[in-house]
Amino acid sequence: MLIKQKTKTLFLSSLLISTTFFSQAHNVSEGYQKPADPLVVQNLENWQDLKFGLFMHWGTYSQWGIVESWSLCPEDESWTQRKPEHGKSYDEYVKNYENLQTTFNPTQFDPQKWADAVKKAGMKYVVFTTKHHDGFAMFDTQQSDYKITSPKTPFSKNPKADVTKEIFNTFRKEGFKIGAYFSKPDWHSDDYWWPYFPPKDRNVNYDPKKYPERWESFKKFTFNQLNEITSRYGKIDILWLDGGWVRPFHTIDPKVEWQRTIKMEQDIDMDKIGAMVRKNQPGIIIVDRTVPGKWENYVTPEQAVPEHALSIPWESCITMGDSFSYVPNDNYKSSQKIIETLIKIISRGGNYLMNIAPGPNGDYDPVVYERLKEISGWMDMNQSAVFATRSAAPYHEGSFYYTQSKDGKTVNVFHMDEKTNYQSPASLTFSVPENFQPKSLKVLGISSKIQWKKTSGNTIEIKLPEERENLKYATVIQITK
Repeated sequence: MLIKQKTKTLFLSSLLISTTFFSQAHNVSEGYQKPADPLVVQNLENWQDLKFGLFMHWGTYSQWGIVESWSLCPEDESWTQRKPEHGKSYDEYVKNYENLQTTFNPTQFDPQKWADAVKKAGMKYVVFTTKHHDGFAMFDTQQSDYKITSPKTPFSKNPKADVTKEIFNTFRKEGFKIGAYFSKPDWHSDDYWWPYFPPKDRNVNYDPKKYPERWESFKKFTFNQLNEITSRYGKIDILWLDGGWVRPFHTIDPKVEWQRTIKMEQDIDMDKIGAMVRKNQPGIIIVDRTVPGKWENYVTPEQAVPEHALSIPWESCITMGDSFSYVPNDNYKSSQKIIETLIKIISRGGNYLMNIAPGPNGDYDPVVYERLKEISGWMDMNQSAVFATRSAAPYHEGSFYYTQSKDGKTVNVFHMDEKTNYQSPASLTFSVPENFQPKSLKVLGISSKIQWKKTSGNTIEIKLPEERENLKYATVIQITK
């Protein structure tokens, strides 16, 4: 119980930061720039059809069961709760953290097991953390020895040591679109956190304008790692860049609290990076998080769902547990809650990137597979109302949420009650979009014919047979004109 409570505290602190940090980072529609490249536009359209994706935060930090690598940052010590047994002083803590490389040996790593389970649950793309802020590369970089394939790392002797390669190849073979998460800041790099100065916060710890050669060296290091990822790991569909404080100083929005803490120019030359990445991967979607402009091809609210439908491409990244990274005895959301969140997101025109964190042994918690199996049962029945759909006015009315087919000929109406266990009622009354003339109606998962009638205006009443008692999580009504 104590551990669970501690996990909850970590999550709430993390959530407080992340919701102010990213989801409200800027007025998302304002400042959005539609890509000029028609291939990127087409890929974004295709990506919006996918709806449900897998996010995975995994690194050496899983061995300590802590919230990713945030505990390395002096600014974030209060909410990441550094444990005394991991180091009495800050310097000792950092040394012990970096020594986690020498014990990381996730021998149960089996990406096929993951791909099989999440594919059945309806996930269609994956975004994997190739490198978090700590700088530990989960791929075979030639720019640093701080990596999973280094002889210092026990797992380097495993034939699947380059886990990024194994994950991307396995999921690609199963038909998934591939996304590479990459942190722009690198707290292990002497060219970002120069040992000459103590780090004070998550930002670069020297003034790049005073030491341009050092900053230039960091830019080259970042460019080279991104070149490796986009040229040596097969087809990549999304480059998901995190660490929005590494940005041109003129892009800072003073109305956003966390951006006011950025005191230095941290222009990493996204034009140069973006051109190289697109040369390696024509049409790749680039997500330079929270930096509005041509390199933020879609926006990424974190641990939150926008209140209203958005007119631009977007994706909510939300954890299945409380933490983005593995924490023992994490508090996993129910399948009911996950389905409800998916419905809310797609009704507002977004994608749901659900994070599942592998543990230090290289596998998910057993409860994860239970959730995925439950979700897969619902997906088998209702996928036609989920995938390749778009938002449809009125979007959300009371307990009802709406999507439509891209040709506008089919409207899907989801009924939820957000109680612990959903029970489909005997009758439902709801509205359909204006000027939509329904000709046929069915309830997904019910084989018998549904009694329905259109009443005044655009209101429909339906009566549900006893078969409704078999419906889980939501009632999904599909109407064709």
